[in-house]
Amino acid sequence: MMQNVHLAPETDEDDLYSGYNDYNPTYDTEELENDTAFQQAVRTSHGRRPPITAKIPSTAVTRPIATGYGSKTSLASSMGRPMTGAIQDGITRPMTAVRAAGFTKAALRGSAFDPLGQSRGPAPPLEAKNEDSPEEKIRQLEKKVNELVEESCIANSCGDLKLALEKAKDAGRKERVLVRQREQVTTPENINLDLTYSVLFNLASQYSANEMYAEALNTYQVIVKNKMFINAGRLKVNMGNIYLKQRNYSKAIKFYRMALDQIPSVHKEMRIKIMQNIGVTFIKTDRDKMKKAFQKLIAVPLEIDEDDKYISPSDDPHTNLVIEAIKNDHLRQMERERKAMAEKYIMTAAKLIAPVIETSFAVGYDWCVEVVKASQYVELANDLEINKAITYLRQKDFNQAVETLKMFEKKDSRVKSAAATNLSFLYYLENEFAQASSYADLAVNSDRYNPSALTNKGNTVFASGDYEKAAEFYKEALRNDSSCTEALYNIGLTYKRLNRLDEALDCFLKLHAILRNSAQVLYQIANVYELMEDPNQAIEWLMQLISIVPTDSRALSKLGELYDSEGDKSQAFQYYYESYRYFPSNIEVIEWLGAYYIDTQFCEKAIQYFERASLIQPTQVKWQLMVASCFRRSGNYQKALDTYKEIHRKFPENVECLRFLVRLCTDIGLKEVQEYATKLKRLEKMKEIREQRIKSGRDSSGGSRSRREGSAGSDSGQNCSASSKGERLSAKLRALPGTNEPYESSSNKEIDASYVDPLGPQIERPKTAAKKRIDEDDFADEELDDLLPE
Repeated sequence: MMQNVHLAPETDEDDLYSGYNDYNPTYDTEELENDTAFQQAVRTSHGRRPPITAKIPSTAVTRPIATGYGSKTSLASSMGRPMTGAIQDGITRPMTAVRAAGFTKAALRGSAFDPLGQSRGPAPPLEAKNEDSPEEKIRQLEKKVNELVEESCIANSCGDLKLALEKAKDAGRKERVLVRQREQVTTPENINLDLTYSVLFNLASQYSANEMYAEALNTYQVIVKNKMFINAGRLKVNMGNIYLKQRNYSKAIKFYRMALDQIPSVHKEMRIKIMQNIGVTFIKTDRDKMKKAFQKLIAVPLEIDEDDKYISPSDDPHTNLVIEAIKNDHLRQMERERKAMAEKYIMTAAKLIAPVIETSFAVGYDWCVEVVKASQYVELANDLEINKAITYLRQKDFNQAVETLKMFEKKDSRVKSAAATNLSFLYYLENEFAQASSYADLAVNSDRYNPSALTNKGNTVFASGDYEKAAEFYKEALRNDSSCTEALYNIGLTYKRLNRLDEALDCFLKLHAILRNSAQVLYQIANVYELMEDPNQAIEWLMQLISIVPTDSRALSKLGELYDSEGDKSQAFQYYYESYRYFPSNIEVIEWLGAYYIDTQFCEKAIQYFERASLIQPTQVKWQLMVASCFRRSGNYQKALDTYKEIHRKFPENVECLRFLVRLCTDIGLKEVQEYATKLKRLEKMKEIREQRIKSGRDSSGGSRSRREGSAGSDSGQNCSASSKGERLSAKLRALPGTNEPYESSSNKEIDASYVDPLGPQIERPKTAAKKRIDEDDFADEELDDLLPE
């Protein structure tokens, strides 16, 4: 066996890769064409190797084969088949490999390890640019075009639209020169389409920014029609925007839809924005349609006779008799009805479209006024101007409203009366009663039968305290217009001030029959019943009130007060608590709830209410004393002591706080008791000295003393008029440990001051009187919509 084993020669031990480049000549494929045995094997019908026969010896038989070391050894496969390249019966087997893999020995011999190729020396110098070559000129021109496009965009972002357009035009000129040079040097396929697209798109954008819409559309058309620009169809959105600015709405919708068709469904956001543009365009289309429809409405002929027909041209008795006969016949009445209906439709249409047909309602009203002035309804222009002023009032722009109304001071009497009525209303809202009275007089003098003017005049007289005279103006307004609910409401308030409660109740009940769901009327009825000492009826009407406005905290607190006066503490607590939940800053409600919890022996729950009261009135020491008293009554003496110390730090001259500090320190056994006791004695002594000085001052001035006694008597009378609720609360709080000073009484108050004051002045509606007023109470928002003309 060892005769077939050949050891590696020891001559090349230092070269691990030697021998890989040596191979047997049998493996040489270059001589295969001259090898007859190989060519014969290829030409066989199956092209396969010679078949294995029984003559082939077993695997133990060896056959010579050449190795890489120059020796030949006879080897046989395990199947008895000769090895590749072996010679059998004079026939040489073809080789299946050409040369061995690996490094060549010759390449490594005699060379140093240099993986970075540093031995090759420096690179040769770069060739100098030829600036005169066409390619270099084209490259520099392309760079210049890009710079101009960037400068144009920067100028546009800085607001210099003119410079941006000049840069865009310059870029367009240079880009056309660049295209011609490229066509001369290279093939048309090498033209930079991206650069051409950016130049044209920027130029179109700058044209549009400078409102040169025709040029912008032409440039966009160049881009869109060029099929070589991919997705250029999306620019039809920009073209649609330009048509929209030009108010060519049909074309704008057309281009929006064309752009929408070219946007794939995957771009959902862009498609939604385009559809939004289509919707906006349809709305603007409606604006034009509204204008055209209004102009057609104005142009409708009434086919009625002029008023001059019914004026007698002579003193002929027969003619005068005929004119008197036809002046108010059925045909004349039909003419009046037709004219009134036409004016109503025109005014309603103008008020509807004016706020939406232009960029602002003022511009829209101006357009309607100009159209009306050029028609047969010239007298309606003044009414539209007044509606414009009322719209300013809706937007709380009082200065513009006053300026608009003052334009009518020199108009005819009817228009002057309407404008003066509204001016009186505005000045009354601003508490400028002198100006309000002046314009109210002007309105009444211009039109004595204007119920709104009379109502405003009554309001100014009411503000001066002359209730009887105010009632006369309200009655006159009702005689002129029995449906004037404002005058009826105000006369009810006037009767309340005059203590004529039956007449006031009658007015409010009549008003309730007209305005079934008016919160103000319901409250006034309940208040009148309360003044008439009928709490059950007052509660019933207040229950109707909170069914309309369930979140009104003052109505809820008033219900709690009435139930408390009736002795129903549970119901009173329910409504007081609801009032506190909706408005937790009412000090009267907080005081009642705190006293209620103390009365029911839940001092811990009363603490949160008195703490809130101390936050609302931080300078009132009584609330903080009540907090400390609640801590002490609940057994938390340490917390009570800390609270009293904090109160003493804020109010060092409060005697009650020092008394309880001395008492607590004594009970607990603290050393600070002596310090607090000393401070208490000093304060009590100072209080005695102060009282003696006051007493001696009173004794030395008899006349002034008598005057002070009279004042004291009036004060005592005022205190006697305090509500029973306040007295009960004060009695409860005085009974608590920690206070010897009386608490402030809570007086009976209206649900809002505006319920007591007269009804606000009226806004004149064109052709009709105003229906509501603006109140500064909880129900003002509900009335505002009805106050202004519909």
